[in-house]
Parts: sequence; structure tokens; C-alpha cells
Amino acid sequence: MPNVANFLPTISAAIGGFSPQNYVWRICISLVAGIRLMMAFSYYQWHLRVNMGLYHLLYKRLVMFAVLCYVIENIALVTLTSVSSTDNFSIHENSFIVFMVCSLIYMLLSCCLIKWSHLSGAYKVTPTDVRHFHMKTFLFVFNISVFLFSVYLYFRHNAYCEPYIYSWFALGEYLTVLSNIAFHGFCCIDFSQYSFALVPTEDVQTGKFKN
Repeated sequence: MPNVANFLPTISAAIGGFSPQNYVWRICISLVAGIRLMMAFSYYQWHLRVNMGLYHLLYKRLVMFAVLCYVIENIALVTLTSVSSTDNFSIHENSFIVFMVCSLIYMLLSCCLIKWSHLSGAYKVTPTDVRHFHMKTFLFVFNISVFLFSVYLYFRHNAYCEPYIYSWFALGEYLTVLSNIAFHGFCCIDFSQYSFALVPTEDVQTGKFKN
């Protein structure tokens, strides 16, 4: 395939075979992986803070499925980060596919669950809650739109190898990642009224467990 003009590298090309940025990227993703998995449990409790009455069992199962997708998304992210496209293209590609599918399913279910709980009247909804829901919905729609357009550009580049098409695909990849980060960044708002702490369950002096 002949070389064509481009102005942006993809994320994989930028960090895959160059040091030290590939190690910096992997270390950063690994450091936040544990926190993000902890957030999965937190979001499970956050969604279940409301009781949906007769539909609570269905609601709970959807929450469990959403959280499962969130966990798999993060595991896939660590995998595709640890194994670059130059190391093993098949593992990297499949991990990226799993990451995107689970990410989109989670964002969709998260928006649906929030809307359902808002409409249920199970708790008082403030204008701020509505605004945050609309922002999350916008980020989901933006994310899936940019991702699908990027897929189109990727296959178009492979078919015709036109100038700058691969760079526009790279830009779509950046926007997909940034909108994903922004969506998950709402945890700072969702849990703004909560505190995370490590609480000892055993008295150091007596050796007895606390209730």
C-alpha cells in the first residue's frame, strides 16, 4: 500500500513502539485500574440507593449487568494497553473491540437506569440532576457517533488509502477516548456527597473485631 499524506498518528501508533511514552501510558492506566474497579462496586450501590417497587428486581438485574460491563471494559482497557498492536495485533484488536462494546453498553444502560429512577419518583430530582443526566446522554450520543464515523473512516482508508483519511480516523479515535473519559469523569459529581475511607475492623489493642 503506497504512503499517503497524514497529519495525526493514532493512539496505538503514538505509544506502541516508542519509549518512554509507552511505559508512561501503561503505568498510568494500571494505576487507575484498581480505583476504577472499586468504582464499579460504588456505582452498584449508587444505582440501588432507590427502590423501584414492583420493578426493583428487573432494575437490580440491569444494574448488575451494567456494572459487569463496566468491569469487563476496564479489564479490556488494561489488556489492550499492556499488549500494543506491535506486540500482538490480534490480542490488541480483540481487546479494543471488547472495550468499546462494553463501554457503549455501560453508557447506554447507565443513562437508561438514571432516567428510569428519575421518572419513578423514588427520590426528589433536582434541576442539577436533570442537567447532569442530559450531559451524560450527550456524551454517550457523541461517543457512539464519533466511534461509528471512525470505523467508517478506518475501512475507507483500508479500501482506498486516500490522503488524510487515516488522520481523520485518528482524530475520531481521540474524541472517542476523550468523551469516554468525560463520561466516567462524572463519578466526581455522582459521588460528591460521599466519602471513601479505609476503616479498621479490628481493635489494635484488644485484637477483637469491631461491630
